[in-house]
Amino acid sequence: MKKFLSLIAILLISVPLSAQEFDGDCCTSIMVGRLASADGSVITSHTCDGRYRTWAQWEPAADYAPGTMHQVLRGTMHTKFRGDTTGVKLMGEIPEAAHTYAYLNTAYPCLNEKQLAIGETTFVGPDTLVNKAGWFTIEELERVALQRCTGAREAIRLMGSLAEKYGYGDSGECLTVADKNEVWQFEIVGIGKDRIGAAWVAKRVPDDHVAVSANIPRIGKIDRKSKDMMASSNVEKVAIENGLWDGKGEFVFWKAFNCDYSKGRNFSDRDYFILNHFAPSLGLTYDMPELPFSVKPEKPVDIREVMALYRETYEGTDFDMTRNVRMARPANKEHPADTVVSPVANPWLTTTMRNTLNTIAPGTVEFRRTVAVAWCAYSHITQLRNWLPDSIGGICWLSLDNPGQSPRIPVFCGTTALPKAYETCGQKQYVPDCALWQFRRANKLATVAWQSTKKGFLEEVLRLETMAIEGLPVTDSSPALLNAYTEGIYQEAVRSWNALEEKYWLKFGMGF
Repeated sequence: MKKFLSLIAILLISVPLSAQEFDGDCCTSIMVGRLASADGSVITSHTCDGRYRTWAQWEPAADYAPGTMHQVLRGTMHTKFRGDTTGVKLMGEIPEAAHTYAYLNTAYPCLNEKQLAIGETTFVGPDTLVNKAGWFTIEELERVALQRCTGAREAIRLMGSLAEKYGYGDSGECLTVADKNEVWQFEIVGIGKDRIGAAWVAKRVPDDHVAVSANIPRIGKIDRKSKDMMASSNVEKVAIENGLWDGKGEFVFWKAFNCDYSKGRNFSDRDYFILNHFAPSLGLTYDMPELPFSVKPEKPVDIREVMALYRETYEGTDFDMTRNVRMARPANKEHPADTVVSPVANPWLTTTMRNTLNTIAPGTVEFRRTVAVAWCAYSHITQLRNWLPDSIGGICWLSLDNPGQSPRIPVFCGTTALPKAYETCGQKQYVPDCALWQFRRANKLATVAWQSTKKGFLEEVLRLETMAIEGLPVTDSSPALLNAYTEGIYQEAVRSWNALEEKYWLKFGMGF
């Protein structure tokens, strides 16, 4: 009981206590074209930032008799386990496909057996466009696309047509849709509070480029004649009818359907940081009104570089939130008296702690929305490889809790079962043996004095990362082997994080 109460105290230090960080600022997706990556992979990704469910399951392929109907559901992102129907609402039914593909059922479904993968970020958009009577939320569009499609273009057309026909009942969303040859950005909004339908646009990321979506629409001018762009026929009309564009001059999607918090730009801290990281010679600046939709990286992008970007907290830059959280350091033979970053400084301080520090010394911490956040439910980085069979060509590198701390477990297109610990969500209750809490305990303990634990902690993250990547199967694609590989990496990660937890209890249990 004492250990549990202490754990709660630590969580109060490490988890945001207000909704400030959540409002329309809750996901990040990085995309890499196959000619931009080091090995020819196409990459899409997603951080699911918020109190969404963390249980995950591979749903098997299935065949259906003529006349079978598919249920369109709402509310599945906050359930506790696969069969939980609490808060789930049936919106309607559409004809079922004769055959559906196996897919990875995460809160936002993300990968199918045919190397079709989807990332997601919410850009909110004007609330006047949202009609909750629309059948499809964004996660349900993803689910149907993964069940029925094998390519990105096919998936985009299907999702757009379903939302137009049956109604889109969600806020503004971006999906980063990839297959083993290309990756697209698909942005969608409703058409009005009393209207059933959807307005959407999609743009292909050039094969030798990288792109990012971080809660602000990024697609600009629409060219329906381009083979690398798709859009519904009503986009401009919806903007005019809802007072979002005056119909004069050139139409720009992100300007019409942006949200007020973006301050008239098409990028956030994360968009700027990531694009500038890949192409520093472009001289991108934070005060630009618009960043390019995508950039050509100055060197080939390795999967591990993308993993590192998902751990980013802007350390060493002007955006670093820890740089002013300092303490006095007395003089000794090696250095004069000065100040150093405090051991307790970490980039995931709660709103309460930031306010406390800023009350003591105004301006100590200016909030920046980092790529890695403490309130992340799960994240995935998915690489798709066209030179390998689908079963081992597609890998979803799945992580639970803070992506700046947690290891990534490989899940393959040919996987048929995840470790048992993934069957239960740990967001709304403490479930010691569920997958989320196997990592969250050590992660939170480490932030008690992150400056002193960071080096050893990240060394363990990188050790697991190296082990998982270097041991990947490249010939044997049997479900038994793939399931065993995923299980083995997961079990090694759990063993390691349990050891870290014990280490930090000894370090911090009596104070420090």
